Amino acid sequence: MSELLIYYNGDFVPKSQATTSVYDHGFLYGDGVFEGIRAYNGRVFKLREHVDRLYDSAKAIALEIPLSREEMEEAILETLRKNNLTDAYIRPIVSRGVGDLGLDPRKCPKPNIYIISQEWGAMYGDLYEVGLTGVTVSVRRNSCDALSPNIKSLNYLNNILAKIEANEKGGDEAIFFDQNGYLSEGSGDNIFIIKNGKVYTPPTINNLKGITRATAIELLSDMGIDTHVENLGMFDLYTADEIFVTGTAAEAAPLVKVDGRPIGDGKPGPITKKIVAAFEKVTTTTGTPINP
Repeated sequence: MSELLIYYNGDFVPKSQATTSVYDHGFLYGDGVFEGIRAYNGRVFKLREHVDRLYDSAKAIALEIPLSREEMEEAILETLRKNNLTDAYIRPIVSRGVGDLGLDPRKCPKPNIYIISQEWGAMYGDLYEVGLTGVTVSVRRNSCDALSPNIKSLNYLNNILAKIEANEKGGDEAIFFDQNGYLSEGSGDNIFIIKNGKVYTPPTINNLKGITRATAIELLSDMGIDTHVENLGMFDLYTADEIFVTGTAAEAAPLVKVDGRPIGDGKPGPITKKIVAAFEKVTTTTGTPINP
């Protein structure tokens, strides 16, 4: 099997040679942005939406990407073509670029662009059938007035600390709250709660504006189910009839236990099952063709 090729500033280099300078501010300070995207059956799901979010993240940190959005989309597609991939996870990364050891981004004259693509199956393996276990963590989600969770920056330490705590507590996924005690999100996904046939999800001021989250809301609407966006707390989490999580890497997955408490009957519920099936269908039948 040939080595994967990585896009690097307009060239394609073997994975083993895709390196960066230790003076890149993305490496030194997490100063950069990224996206996670998936391709299914020869199509990239929600490509334009992901590229738009990448550019929004860059704008929020005053990072000018030296490609147009259309050029970025084509670079992503070409990376998949170069690697002969039709089902893949894609990671475009834009770092501030090489500077000095100081913080000043003006010392970084040229951003670096990388695009990684590789095969990556279901993130949670066989847990999509039986459901995930979640644990609430003491680590609080970044405050939106300090570092907005809607900037997908290369500094993911907040999420990693939550994941470490979940690992230590034996959970499949960490569940964040914000500094006000409101439910935020998982370490790698958005959260939906179902109670008495109604669906609820937190507002995105304290969690990522997930593209899979938006897709789930659309799919629920198509089923005649409205999603109520409102602040939620620990009580809502513990007393839910069903919970599911969504994310590009996670896709749509049931969560059946939180802090040792079974959610509903401890099995994936009926609305969750409908969403998981509907999401699988939409991802495998829509998207931007890799080879038009």
